[in-house]
Amino acid sequence: MAKVIMIQGTMSGAGKSLLVAGLCRIFRQDGYRVAPFKSQNMALNSYITKEGLEMGRAQVMQAEAAGIEPLVCMNPILLKPTSHTGSQVIVNGEVRGNLSARDYFAHKTKLIPEIKAAFRKLETYADIIVIEGAGSPAEINLKQNDIVNMGMAAMVDAPVLLVGDIDRGGVFAQLLGTLMLLTEEERKRVKGLIINKFRGDSTILDPGIQMLTERGQVPVLGTVPYMELTLEDEDSLTDRFDAKHVGKIDLAVIHYPRISNFTDFDVFEQMPEVSVRYVTNVRELGTPDLIFLPGSKNTMGDLKWMRQNGLEAAVKRAAGKVPIFGICGGYQMLGYEIADPDSVEEGGRIRGMELLPVRTVLQKEKHRCQTDGKLDAVEGIFSGLTGCKFAGYEIHMGQTVYCDGDGSDAKGTVDKAARPANSAESNRSAFCADDATRNTEITQAVIADSTGRIYGSYIHGLFDMGEIAGRMIQTLAREKGISLENGVWEDYRTIKERQYDKLADTLREYLRMEEIYGMLREARIL
Repeated sequence: MAKVIMIQGTMSGAGKSLLVAGLCRIFRQDGYRVAPFKSQNMALNSYITKEGLEMGRAQVMQAEAAGIEPLVCMNPILLKPTSHTGSQVIVNGEVRGNLSARDYFAHKTKLIPEIKAAFRKLETYADIIVIEGAGSPAEINLKQNDIVNMGMAAMVDAPVLLVGDIDRGGVFAQLLGTLMLLTEEERKRVKGLIINKFRGDSTILDPGIQMLTERGQVPVLGTVPYMELTLEDEDSLTDRFDAKHVGKIDLAVIHYPRISNFTDFDVFEQMPEVSVRYVTNVRELGTPDLIFLPGSKNTMGDLKWMRQNGLEAAVKRAAGKVPIFGICGGYQMLGYEIADPDSVEEGGRIRGMELLPVRTVLQKEKHRCQTDGKLDAVEGIFSGLTGCKFAGYEIHMGQTVYCDGDGSDAKGTVDKAARPANSAESNRSAFCADDATRNTEITQAVIADSTGRIYGSYIHGLFDMGEIAGRMIQTLAREKGISLENGVWEDYRTIKERQYDKLADTLREYLRMEEIYGMLREARIL
């Protein structure tokens, strides 16, 4: 039976996800088999496991820190918002349907057996399980029948560390107020407090920490400094959307209302002299060197949004002068038409941007698979990618086929066929010009128009492996006639490994790890 410890926060964005990742890394470094767990995650950034199952990316990041393969049992319930009041409900990696917030609140206790089963399965892989809560355990409107904070802690008898965010201010009120709103039984579960994201000399907090300990009757186990880390954060709370700096190479990502899987572009943010800006209007677009159209949870709705605010027209004006790259929903938008006969999104059909000779039909069944291969015979501006290996995953609700200029079907499919889990593929041609392949079956990872400047792909994570991102930036620099001081870039996975070690080193320095290990050594009764 695995030992467990749980991280809960005083609010969303207190730093739970990174603290879980850091503890996973420490326990792994100390020789334990460790795994993360979050019973319910709400996010639009998701991942596909080797088995073709869908889970939240936060637990994928934590699994990477733990040095293990992401497993869907680490995140048995994933909620993907489809509107302000409803979400797609995914249980154990499979879509169960769409529910309003009120209906899900009434339904969620029926999922407790699924949560327990997933946790028990995870125990077969791990000596230690680090559990992450969601939001705050003191949300009065959500406490009834809770399955993700104190309710989850009770299910597995987990000691709880409560984290407050001092960077937003009021950390003492956050921590004490949360403790006051818990029941007596819940307060007994809180074994330690953590002050997170502190900037400056932590000794100035000593009087506050003394008062916090006296009034809360819970020890403060550390004050963790604000860390400049290049790791994924919660997609609903990220501050990367606020970045406005324009680098020597400027990448613009269209930030539609239902943007999803924007982690595809994290690798570019690690590159010196490269800026990644998320733009919501024509004025912000400016004159970038490359425009990305990312994934979307509602492709038709987000295309309408672009059409209404002028961004579609601005992107089409840039076509031919600036490379444009669509991923998943963004790829579908670049085609001639999106049809939705089964009302998967909004029903009916909508004209696309008409920049790629394809059309998409949305389907009820979600396509999910991991994929890998090699980019051969790359055409157009990014011909330097020829021979690069890639690895990623697909997750979409549509089938995309080639079409003639009037939008009518032509023979051939351009989305990759599903393949058995864990099978290997290699030497697959990844880019193609339309005219050469219109009447043949297409299995490319990426397609291009005849100009070689408009690209589309269903593959998330395409840019993370090897030299793909670096070569793209070098190409854009040559196009501008400039040189970059740092022209060599590492595989993104190598960068992340160093970040996990940095995170672990910081937590070892500022947390009282001997007391945390003491909590783990205590008996756990189920």
